[in-house]
Amino acid sequence: MARFQLTGADPQGLLDLVDWRRRVGDLYRIDGGRTRGGRIQSSRARAGRIQSSDAIDQFRRGRDELFRSHPQSPIEPDERASFAGLHYFPPDPEYRVEARFEPGDGSELLIDTGGEDGAVRYRRGGRLAFRLHGAACRLTVLSLVQYAGGLFVPFRDATSGRETYGGGRYLFDTAKDTDGLVLEITPGSGDITIDFNYAYNASCAYSPMWACPLAPPENFLTVPVRAGEVTYKS
Repeated sequence: MARFQLTGADPQGLLDLVDWRRRVGDLYRIDGGRTRGGRIQSSRARAGRIQSSDAIDQFRRGRDELFRSHPQSPIEPDERASFAGLHYFPPDPEYRVEARFEPGDGSELLIDTGGEDGAVRYRRGGRLAFRLHGAACRLTVLSLVQYAGGLFVPFRDATSGRETYGGGRYLFDTAKDTDGLVLEITPGSGDITIDFNYAYNASCAYSPMWACPLAPPENFLTVPVRAGEVTYKS
């Protein structure tokens, strides 16, 4: 995601963006992995904490505080004083699902952000195969072609444009450090766990000042995903 007025001529904005990403990453490591002043937890301990409603509540409170007060918040500056928090579906363990990471064909995909940055170039790095509401589902995992890479899963579902943002939501974006509580990986294995309770809106859902890559048609789920963040403004 990119904000139109953030340019190389705005050094404070660049530093604030670094701090924003660090703080966001800290939220995705609540009760698991390394947090500031914390320690590494075992994968077994992390698995239990990912399911914890306390972790989700703490995550959501921390996210509200960031959105209310940080200079890089996507909330419009004149709205922050009255900002009452983001809105979510209630936590639901049914949306923490086992998945298989299948290889992709490596083909490239351009996603237009609709902003000054133009299109972002990705490679189809693989697919997440899982079952939800009894239906077989697949989501393409996009790999950022540019330097440093990163895995990114945007999606739309049957709630998009009704209960959730019409452009879809993000499941995780490793380049933005939003995967810690969402994606449970065992090294050497393609069997993973994904948690839709942490699905979140792209920044353009809050303000037209932001431009965001949204879900390609292949990542449209026909089933409803009533987990994670809902529409910010009705």
